[in-house]
Amino acid sequence: MSKRRISKKSKRRLLFFGTISVVIIFYFIFSLGYNFYKIYTLKQKEIKLANNLNELQRQEKLLLNETEKLEDPEYLAKYAREAYSYSKEDEIIIHKYVTKEKKKKKQEKFTIKDKYIIIAASSVIGIILLYIIVKSRKHKKKKEVRYKHQAKNKKKKKK
Repeated sequence: MSKRRISKKSKRRLLFFGTISVVIIFYFIFSLGYNFYKIYTLKQKEIKLANNLNELQRQEKLLLNETEKLEDPEYLAKYAREAYSYSKEDEIIIHKYVTKEKKKKKQEKFTIKDKYIIIAASSVIGIILLYIIVKSRKHKKKKEVRYKHQAKNKKKKKK
């Protein structure tokens, strides 16, 4: 086998065109990734807007229903008593006052402290699962090595 000599001119040409082709390939890969990212963000935005549209349509139906109810004098009187504390003759109104802070506390399911606890617990669980996976793989490899070793020993004993 003889070695083929490559001239300096062809080496320079190869280096030049190779560099350009690598740059072009990286540019296409980058632009492909960027476009996929744009598509992903636009789809996420579309989903949010669709959810927002559905919520607004639901609210519109509720408001239309409420306006129809408010045309009924009996419902209007009941609503005025509940919302604005109007009363009939000889009627005593008793209110249960709930402060805004209590409402917020009831509405918040998780406080910031709870969120950190959840994150820490999930991190610990993830580390434990990773440890278990690594150990099981090592255990499987040891079993495979033992099995191969035993198979070789059996073959040697048979001979």
